[in-house]
Amino acid sequence: MYMNDVEQQRDLFQEIVMQLWKAYPTFKGKSKFSTWMYRVALNTALVYFKKDNRKVDKIPLDENIDLIDVIENELKEEKLAYLYKAVQELNSVEKALIFLFLENQSHREIAENLGISEINARVKLNRTKEKLQFIIKKNGYEF
Repeated sequence: MYMNDVEQQRDLFQEIVMQLWKAYPTFKGKSKFSTWMYRVALNTALVYFKKDNRKVDKIPLDENIDLIDVIENELKEEKLAYLYKAVQELNSVEKALIFLFLENQSHREIAENLGISEINARVKLNRTKEKLQFIIKKNGYEF
């Protein structure tokens, strides 16, 4: 969700795994392991995203595409692309909220991952969803 192309996603995944490995000795068991892992991964993604935004734009190379798969998934892919384009207009915290929401995290888990209260997580998530809907409509991406 934070990176546009597959290569950047792989780099970010590798960075997250490395940070989890480095940070593991600091895990004290005060929260669920999955919550701690999400927090490390999310913070790594946010830092990585900020660093990546400072880099010069890269032009991805064309890949061989199976035309049959493209035809079958065209509508789904188009909707997903609209969503990703809209998400790119959100700030880092809003992206994190949407990411955690799409991962089926509860409001309590989202709050724990972001270090905010559960009520604040609910409010921010609702506002972010409304903002995302507005962006989608503004860009003419209505489904």
